[in-house]
Amino acid sequence: MTIETAGSLDSVKVDGREPLSADSHTPEEQGPRTAPTRSDRLRERTLDLLELAWRPAAVIVALFLAWWLVTAQQWVASYLIPRPADVWNTMVVSREFLWSNALVTIYETVAGFVIAAFGGIVIAVWIVYSRNVEKSLYPLLVFAQVIPKVAIAPLFVIWLGFGSAPKILVAVLVAFFPIVVSTIAGLRSIDPDLLDLAATMGSSRWKTFRKIRFPASLPHVFSGLKVAATLAVIGAVVGEFVGANEGIGYVLLNANGNLNTPMLYAGLVILSAIGIVVFMTIELAERILVPWQPSRRASVSVTA
Repeated sequence: MTIETAGSLDSVKVDGREPLSADSHTPEEQGPRTAPTRSDRLRERTLDLLELAWRPAAVIVALFLAWWLVTAQQWVASYLIPRPADVWNTMVVSREFLWSNALVTIYETVAGFVIAAFGGIVIAVWIVYSRNVEKSLYPLLVFAQVIPKVAIAPLFVIWLGFGSAPKILVAVLVAFFPIVVSTIAGLRSIDPDLLDLAATMGSSRWKTFRKIRFPASLPHVFSGLKVAATLAVIGAVVGEFVGANEGIGYVLLNANGNLNTPMLYAGLVILSAIGIVVFMTIELAERILVPWQPSRRASVSVTA
C-alpha cells in the first residue's frame, strides 16, 4: 500500500487509487431512505401471500389431477373413488343441505375452540404462577388427554342429550391440552434476568405479566392455538359421529351407510375447508398481533 500526501488529507492515495471526494458517497450514504408508501406495503404483502400460497396450491392441483386421472382411466371402481365431476355435482345439487349441516359443525368448532382457548390460557397462567396448582392440576390434565375422546363421547350424549352441547364439550377436551402446554412453555421461556430487572425497577407482578411475560409468550401461544384449531374440528365431528341428527359428521355417517361415495367425498371436502379456514384465521391473527416473531422478521428481510 502506498500513501502519497500533497499537503492535505483530501489528496491521500491508497494503492494508486484516487481519493474519494467530499461529494462522493456510497449509495447507502446518499441520503435517508424514503419510507415505503402504502402501495409498496400492499405489494409486499401480496407477494408474501403469493409466496406462502403457491406451493400448497400447486400440491392441491397435482393431487386433483392425479384423482382425475385415476377415475378417468377407471383404475379404481367408482364406488370406491368417485369422479371429481360427480363430487362437484353432488355439492351443487345438495348445496343447501350441506351448507346447513356445515353451519352446525362450524358453530360447534368455533364454540369449542373459543372455550378451550380462554380456559387453556387461564389454567396455564395459574399453573405458572402457582406451584401447588401445577402439582395438583397438571397430572390430571395429562390423564384427561390420554383418554380416547371417542370412548367418553357417549357419556356426554347421555348426560347432555343430542344437541350441540356434547359436541362442543368434545371439541373443548380435544383442543384444550395443546393450548395449555404451549402457553406454559411460552410463559416460562422469558429470560429470568429480565424479570429480575422488572422487579428491581418496582414493576408489579400484574404489570410484568401484561407488559413483558405474556407478550413474549405469544409465539408459543399461537402455536398451540393453531394446533388446537384443527383439533377442534376433529372433536366436533367425533361428537357428531357418536350421536347427532345434523352436522357434517352426521352427513358422513349417512353417506357411508348408504354407500353414497360422492356425498361422502363432498362432506370430506367441506370438512377440510372448515379446518383450513379456521387455521388460516389464527395464522392471520398471529401475523397481526405478533409482528416481532423471529420468523416474521426473517420473511420481511427476505422480501425487502
